[in-house]
Amino acid sequence: MGNRIGARSELLPNACVPPCVFCLVMAVSLLSPILGGCASPGDPIERKPPVAEEVTDLHAEQAANQVVLTFTLPNQTVDRRPLTHQLAIEIYRGIGAPGADSEAHMTLLATVPSAEVNQYATERRVLYVDSLSPQDFAQTDVAGASYSIRTRASVEKDSEPSNVAYLLIRPAFEPISDVRTQVTQSAITLTWTAPTKTFTGSTPPLTGCRIYRAEEGAIGESAKAPFVKIGESQSPSFQDTQFEFGKTYVYSVRSIVGSGVEALESADSNLVTITPRDTFPPAAPLGLVVALVPRGADTPAHLELSWAISPETDVAGYNVYRSEQAGAPGTRLTTDLLLTPAFRDMNVEPGHRYLYTVTAVDRSGNESPASEAISGGVPAESQPAP
Repeated sequence: MGNRIGARSELLPNACVPPCVFCLVMAVSLLSPILGGCASPGDPIERKPPVAEEVTDLHAEQAANQVVLTFTLPNQTVDRRPLTHQLAIEIYRGIGAPGADSEAHMTLLATVPSAEVNQYATERRVLYVDSLSPQDFAQTDVAGASYSIRTRASVEKDSEPSNVAYLLIRPAFEPISDVRTQVTQSAITLTWTAPTKTFTGSTPPLTGCRIYRAEEGAIGESAKAPFVKIGESQSPSFQDTQFEFGKTYVYSVRSIVGSGVEALESADSNLVTITPRDTFPPAAPLGLVVALVPRGADTPAHLELSWAISPETDVAGYNVYRSEQAGAPGTRLTTDLLLTPAFRDMNVEPGHRYLYTVTAVDRSGNESPASEAISGGVPAESQPAP
C-alpha cells in the first residue's frame, strides 16, 4: 500500500495541468512581442488634414470701378510639408467709411473652387478682379475697403487669414464712348465728348484725360496690357504727331478724377483703330528758272532748268512738263523721277517758245500741284539770243 501512495504523489503535478491551458500559455508567449509593440513610443500618429500656410503678400489697387487683387498661393502646409492638393480660394471684403475699421465688417465676397483656380493664376500668382457697384458707395463717394484671403486644401479646415489689404475707393467717371479720329499730313487728331458723371451719378471735377495707343498685332486678350500712354489733355482733343503712315494704331482715352498718386482713371473708352494713309501731296516746287545755253563746239543750243529743293522730308523726286500753249498741262519730259532739282532739255527747236512746269512726288506716289510756268526758248539762226 505504501508503494502505491508514493507513486500517486509523483504524478499529481502533471495531472493538475490540462492540455488546453498549456496551449493558451504558449499562444500568449508568442503574441507578447506584438502586443507589447502597440504600446511602444513609435505608435502611428493620427493623420491631420493639410492646412496651407497663410498668404502674406495680398495687394489691392483700384482700376476704374474695379479693385484688382494680386497675391501668391502658398506651396506648403503649416507643418512644412509640400502641398499636393490644388487650393480653393476664399475672398473676404469689408466696406466702410474712410478710416473706419472696415476689417471688422469683412464678409465672404467670393469663393474660387480649386478646379477653377487656374483661370486666375499663372505659376501660383493670382489676379482677381472685384467689380464695385454703386451700392458700395451708398453712404459717401469715398469709402474704405479691406480685403483678406483664406485658402483651403481640404474640406475639413481652411488656412489662417492673409494680411489685410486696405485702400480708399472712389467711383470713376463713366467710360468715354465717342472717340473719333481724323488724319492730317502731320498728325492723327482725336476728339471726344468729355464725361460729366460717375456710375453713381456724382459729378466730381474732371482733371483731364490720358491718351493711350497700341500698334495692331500687340493687342491680346486684354486690350489694356499693351497700351502705352502717349499724352494727356485738358480739353476733349489730342494730336498724335508721332505716327507713321501705313501702320495700324489702336487708341483709347481714359478720363481722370483727382491728381498725383490719387489720380483715378476711368475704364477704356471705345477703341478706335486706324491705318493712316498718305494721301497728301507735297507743295509745288518754287524758284523755277529756265536758262539758255548757247551752242558749243560739241553741243547744240539747249535749255537748262533749275529750282529750289523741296523742304518736305518725304519727297522722292521731281517731274518736268513742257507745253507750247499757256494753260495746257503739257507733256512730261521725264521718264523717271529726277533725284536732283535740275533738268537739261536738249530737244528744243530754234525759234520756238516753251512753257515749263515742275512737280514734286513723295514716297507714297502723291504728286504736287505744278509750279509756276516759266517760258524759255532757243532763238532761230536769224534771231539774236535773248
